[in-house]
Amino acid sequence: MQQPTLFGHEGQPAETVDVARLILHALGDFQARGKVLAGRELPLDRLRGALRRAADSLGVRELDDERAAAALQALGANVRRVPSFVAKHPFRVTVPADLAERARLFIQKNETRSDVPE
Repeated sequence: MQQPTLFGHEGQPAETVDVARLILHALGDFQARGKVLAGRELPLDRLRGALRRAADSLGVRELDDERAAAALQALGANVRRVPSFVAKHPFRVTVPADLAERARLFIQKNETRSDVPE
């Protein structure tokens, strides 16, 4: 039996999961922690923790900045690149209210599904 180690866990490649699902999970988690998402310009760095938790929850590797930005943009977020000397993760993200609501409902639906005993 192989036991996980602190630094050895890599998870599956992110290609094995629907990236949109991972992003919705991350945005929903961000809001579930009481943070305001809709209509605010946030540095991608503020969303990295939620993206990491979503990847861990789904058992996949975390998305890099480029893939996360592309996926957010594909879902309807406004993503703006800033110079790399401004920030370590050089993107600013503005999530519209409809995408924020969709993510909130997505995380609620998944939480209630996981609360049901089998």
